[in-house]
Amino acid sequence: MTDAVEEKTPVTLPVIAIVGRPNVGKSSLFNAVVGRKLAIVHEMSGVTRDRVSADIRFQKQMFTLVDTGGLNTLDDTEKNVDFWDAGITTQAQYAMENADVLILVCDSQAGLTPLDIDVARRVRQLNKPVFVAANKCDSDEWKDHATEFSRLGFKKIYPICCTHRGGINALIADALKECRFVPVSAVIKKPALNIAIVGRPNVGKSSLVNALLGEERLMTSPIAGTTRDAVKIEFAIKDGKGGELPAQLVDTAGLRKTGKVDNLVEMFSVMRAKSAIDRADVVLMVLEAGIGKVTAQDRKIAALIEQSGRSCVVVANKCDLCDDAKVEPLAQELKRQLPNLNFAPAVFISATEKHNLARLESSIAEVAANLQTEITTGLLNRVLTKAFEDTPPPVIKGVPLKLFYASLAGVRPPRVKLFVNRVESAAGNYLAFLKKRIRENFSLTGIPLDLEVAARPKKIESIRRKEKK
Repeated sequence: MTDAVEEKTPVTLPVIAIVGRPNVGKSSLFNAVVGRKLAIVHEMSGVTRDRVSADIRFQKQMFTLVDTGGLNTLDDTEKNVDFWDAGITTQAQYAMENADVLILVCDSQAGLTPLDIDVARRVRQLNKPVFVAANKCDSDEWKDHATEFSRLGFKKIYPICCTHRGGINALIADALKECRFVPVSAVIKKPALNIAIVGRPNVGKSSLVNALLGEERLMTSPIAGTTRDAVKIEFAIKDGKGGELPAQLVDTAGLRKTGKVDNLVEMFSVMRAKSAIDRADVVLMVLEAGIGKVTAQDRKIAALIEQSGRSCVVVANKCDLCDDAKVEPLAQELKRQLPNLNFAPAVFISATEKHNLARLESSIAEVAANLQTEITTGLLNRVLTKAFEDTPPPVIKGVPLKLFYASLAGVRPPRVKLFVNRVESAAGNYLAFLKKRIRENFSLTGIPLDLEVAARPKKIESIRRKEKK
C-alpha cells in the first residue's frame, strides 16, 4: 500500500483568493476557514501586506486559500498611490490572476462604498467566478443590509459573520463547485523541512526569499517593519548533488528591541517570528556582512536561537558591499561576535545580486541531513574514552575528573549526559574540548549539542526505587 502512495502524481490544488478593500475582514475570513489564527487581524489599515496562503481540507476535498492585502486605490488616484498601497496592490493582483475563484469581501455594517465598487471592477475584468461575502452580519438586521451589495452586479450575496463562523461553510462549498474536485486521498503530503528566516529589520530576509524563489513573492523596502505576517512558502532546496529537498520557507518580521516595538501589530509580528523559530527544523539567521556590522540585537537573536535548540545556518547578506579578500576576516569576526552559534556554518551571500545562493542551499541540505544523525551509546562512549586518554582532564582541587559512562539523554538537539565521579571537577574548557571531539566523530554541522554532567548514582537499586515511586 505504501508503494502505491509513492507512485501517485503530485496534484496542483485549486486556488481561492480572498480580496477586498481594507478593514472588511479578509484575514478574519481566512483564519475562520483555516481554523486557527494564521494571519494577523487588527483594525488598523494595511496590516496584511504579503499574500498568505494555506492548504485546506474541506468536506473530503482539498484547495489552497489565499489572503491578500486591502486594495486601497480608486481609478482617478492610482497615479498618486503611496509605496505600501502600490506593493499591496501588486501582491493582490498576482493572487487574483493566479486564482481559480475569487471571494470579494465587503462590510455590511459600513455599506457599499466607492472603493468596493472599484475593487469589483478589478475582479470583474479577470473573467473569473466571483462570490461576494457580506461580512459582519451578526444579526438579521445586518443580513437585510447585505442585499445592497447586489448593486455590484454579481449573482449571489453571502451574508457571513467571521466571529461566529456564520454562513462560511455555505460560501466555501459553493465556491468549490466552480473548482476542479481534488479529493484528499489524491494529495501527497511529503514531510517538508521547516525553515524559519529570522534577523533584525532591514538585513534582507524577504530579499533572500525572493532570490531563492526567483520572483518578487514578498514586498521589500528599506523601511523597518515591511514584513508583518509569518509568510509560509513551499520550496525545494537543491542539495548540490542533483537532488531536491521539499521545504517550507517561513519569512518573519524583523526582531527589534522590545522598547522599539511601536504598536500591537508589530508586537504580534515579533511573537509570530519567535514562534516560527520554535517550530523550525532549521533557522536561517540573516545579518549584514561587514566589519563591525554585528550588533547587540544580532547577538540577542543568536541567543534566542541557541535557547530554542534549533539547528542553524548563519547567512551574512549584502556581501556585494565587501570584496572576497574580506570574507575570511568576516568569518572570524562572526565566530568572535556570535560564539553561541559557532556550531552553525556561515555563508556569505548577496540576495540582490543572487550571489552564492547555491552554496547556501547546499549548506541547508547538509544541516537537514545532519538532523538525521544517530549517536549510538557504544560509539559515543568509545569516542569520549579516547578523548580522556588523549587529553587527560585538568585536576581541580586535587580531584581528577573521571568518566564512568555517557548516554544520549535527548535528540533535536542532541543532549549528551556524562556520568562522572565529581561534577565540580568538570572544567568548562574541558567540556568544550569534549564537545569538539564529539562533533569530529559525528555529522553535527549546524546542529547544537548540549553536554550535561551528572554524578554517577552510587547504587543501581536507588534508581529503581525512584522509578517505582
